[in-house]
Amino acid sequence: MGWSTDYPYADINLMIRLSELTKTPVSMSGEAEPNHWVVRPTDDALFDCPFVMASDIGTVGFLPAEVERLREYLLKGGFLWVDDFWGTLAWQQWEQEIARVLPPAQYPIVDVPPDHAVFRTLFNVSKVPQITNIQFWRTSRGRTTSERGSDSADAHFRVITGEHGRILVAMTHNTDVADSWEREGEDPDFFHQFSPDGYAMGINVLMYALTH
Repeated sequence: MGWSTDYPYADINLMIRLSELTKTPVSMSGEAEPNHWVVRPTDDALFDCPFVMASDIGTVGFLPAEVERLREYLLKGGFLWVDDFWGTLAWQQWEQEIARVLPPAQYPIVDVPPDHAVFRTLFNVSKVPQITNIQFWRTSRGRTTSERGSDSADAHFRVITGEHGRILVAMTHNTDVADSWEREGEDPDFFHQFSPDGYAMGINVLMYALTH
């Protein structure tokens, strides 16, 4: 699926909930739908976006021009959140590619400690929730939330920080937080099991990104 995973309804629903649960103004289109944009790393419009999100990045491969522009964006104040990639191979692929953008000797990937401010920006969140996509949840009948079995048993929240500790890149691995937004209206049981935690996490990260 690549970049279009969870798009556009994850974007739309998160913006709707953000407007309902916070005082953050959300711009609306003429169809009374929150504005949302697709941008490439090489698009000039990237620099108009203080926050960008990429989903299903476990097979990503950046072009040289994308590496340079993404580095420039992040070091000039941008914030990237990547979500919905599962297992060791997907992690290794992402780790390899983001290292081209932000060399790990200077910008190491670290696990977010539970006392970090991002976990309590608005809602008190104790850890990143493990949220499966709705198709897997239906197939497994809710018996497990790990889409890759023992290879994705635990969800992780990791970050890369810059000077003064500002988060440049947030990574939610072994979880599909955005599916709890995208699929909120498809099944009441799925909503009640996953969407409250997913929105709490999403709004916390978004508000943190916009205020730091």
